[in-house]
Formats: sequence, structure tokens, C-alpha cells
Amino acid sequence: MNIADVVEYINSHSDPLLTEEMNDLIMKTCYRTHRLTVKLNNSYHEPEEIREILSDITGEPVPDSLNMFPPFYTDFGRNIHFGKNVFVNDCCHFQDQGGIFIGDNVLIGHNTVLATIDHDLDPGSRQNHYAPIHIGNNVWIGASAVITKGIVIGDNAVIAAGAVVTEDVPANVVVGGVPARIIKQLR
Repeated sequence: MNIADVVEYINSHSDPLLTEEMNDLIMKTCYRTHRLTVKLNNSYHEPEEIREILSDITGEPVPDSLNMFPPFYTDFGRNIHFGKNVFVNDCCHFQDQGGIFIGDNVLIGHNTVLATIDHDLDPGSRQNHYAPIHIGNNVWIGASAVITKGIVIGDNAVIAAGAVVTEDVPANVVVGGVPARIIKQLR
């Protein structure tokens, strides 16, 4: 088994239970990713170098049209998938074990958190629960927004700055608040 097998397993199961071997592979990958994010975040890099480091983090080529302003934080890295013409502003945190799928022409404001894991409420069993985040095309996520696990954001949606998204967001709306609610219909 390798890390690609683990990612495929997570992406193909609803709320997967991981084996000890899978958890060990995830932890090894997390440590590797931490080394790469330190490299990314602690010196200046030209845009091409940023994309090269991100490709190493994700394990797949990122589009040449991807732009990012570091620092950028991810604890796993192997389950982030970028569309074309994506911009990620500085200080974003992607907790991606559950999968982060970003469409084309997406703007992600600084300090945004995408979290694909949560835990049992029962203190005796704090196991991980995974679910992907899917971000449609032409989405704008404002600064300091938090998107929780299992969320689907429809095309052309706008997530207001500081919003905490705990429910799916339809296409063509503006959402904001804690928890986020529809504020305005677009088009």
C-alpha cells in the first residue's frame, strides 16, 4: 500500500475508517509535507517555483495558471486538487485529508481555512471523520472564511469574509455570517 492508495480509499468511501497502516502512511506524508511548506514559506520564490513546490506537495502537476501568495499551510497535501486560474492569497490553511477539489477561476481570500476532518463529540472516541470539500467554478471566498468538511459550493457563489460555512452553498448566491446563510441571490 502507498499514499496514493490511501487517498483513493478516502475519496471513494463515505466517512472511511482507516487502518493502522493507512494512518502511519498519512503521518509520514504529513511530516514530508511540513518540510515542503517550511521550504515554501521561509524564503522568496518566483511564481514558477511556488507551483513546482505545490506540485511536489500535492503529488500532481498544478496548472501553470495557479497563483499563490505564501505563506500557505497544509498538513497533508496529497488530496488538494486545483483547477485552472485559481488564486490563493496568503496565510490560507488547507486540512485536506478528506479531499479539497477546487474548480476553475476561483479566488480564495487570505486566512481562509478549508477543513475536511472533524472528530467525535464523545471524548472517549475522538476518531477522525473525513469528507471532501468541493468548490465550483468562478467562486470567490472572502478573507478569513472557514469551510467545514463535506461542503459543496456551487458555481459563481461568493462566500463573505469571516463566514463559517457548515451547509452546502447553492450556485449564484452570496452567503455570510456564522453560521453562513444566504444573503443575496446573484443573477
